[in-house]
Amino acid sequence: FPSDEVIRKRLLIDGDGAGDDRRINLLVKSFIKWCNSGSQEEGYSQYQRMLSTLSQCEFSMGKTLLVYDMNLREMENYEKIYKDIENSIAAAHEKISECKKQILQAKRIRKNRQEYDALAKVIQHHPDRHETLKQLEALGKELQNLSHIKENVEDKLELRRKQFHVLLSTIHELQQTLENDEKLSEAEESQETQMEAEAKQ
Repeated sequence: FPSDEVIRKRLLIDGDGAGDDRRINLLVKSFIKWCNSGSQEEGYSQYQRMLSTLSQCEFSMGKTLLVYDMNLREMENYEKIYKDIENSIAAAHEKISECKKQILQAKRIRKNRQEYDALAKVIQHHPDRHETLKQLEALGKELQNLSHIKENVEDKLELRRKQFHVLLSTIHELQQTLENDEKLSEAEESQETQMEAEAKQ
């Protein structure tokens, strides 16, 4: 029995294992027999065998060519599929990159919305501009009214201060008058006492 190495070599020589090497050997043997044939019948028989072997070789060759062409088309198809896969992978990478950008943008938008919502809640706790202006206007009027009241109070205080000054001056003058009257009374009493004393003498 042939070994595995012999079988492997025969398969390599035989191509796809269709028996081409054997057919060529038979063709060579038939050609040698045809050359060495002694009778016409034997030569014709060998000639027919050679034609049959040639037909088989041509058929095997055609089949091999068809398989070769099919393999080429398959390779072209595989290359096209491979390129399509590469293009699909590149497109998928681009789409993934674009999706990442969209995710980042969505995160920024979400963060901004959260900040806007927080600011809106803070703003809602404060009155609006129209209400604030009304309050400021009311406070302005109240301040103006208080200013008038202050001026009136200051005028009254000034009047009372002047009145009090006049009162003090009057009191001082009255006190001087009383003191003068008292001195005058004391002088008169002293004079009367002296006169009474002189009259007694």
